[in-house]
Amino acid sequence: MLDKKKKDKIIAKYRTHEKDTGSPQVQIAILTAEIKELSEHLIEHKKDHSSRKGLLRKVSERRRLMKYLKREEPKSYDQLVKDLKL
Repeated sequence: MLDKKKKDKIIAKYRTHEKDTGSPQVQIAILTAEIKELSEHLIEHKKDHSSRKGLLRKVSERRRLMKYLKREEPKSYDQLVKDLKL
């Protein structure tokens, strides 16, 4: 899991307005950071199946949010994909 400082930093970077914490851009950025951390954990702990299940859940959630963002705001989607290198 991300610690509070990392999460706040991500929210500050990708928010759309001052009090934004739940826009698709923010959620996708947070999920991407969590996926990266879980992937690194699973490289070291190959038999941790519960974490693997959590990783798959996060990947599918990010995929759903990205589909929504692409449909609703294509310009934001393109910028986010470029920023996150997805």
